[in-house]
Amino acid sequence: MDKNLPEKLLSVAEVAERLGLRVSTIRAWVLHRRIEAVRVGRRAIRIPSRAVQKIIEAGTIPTLERR
Repeated sequence: MDKNLPEKLLSVAEVAERLGLRVSTIRAWVLHRRIEAVRVGRRAIRIPSRAVQKIIEAGTIPTLERR
């Protein structure tokens, strides 16, 4: 990706559609920090397209490391 171009940020609904999951599942991932997210304003959440691509490439749901 060109460093001069801004990365595409996707809505929770767009991510859910791309992954074939429910919006509530994506919101839970954000809440539990299982997917990278950006808060835009007070309520809006956007997810970088690279985070979605990582999930697709890995073929698994990323998890948090237990301490």
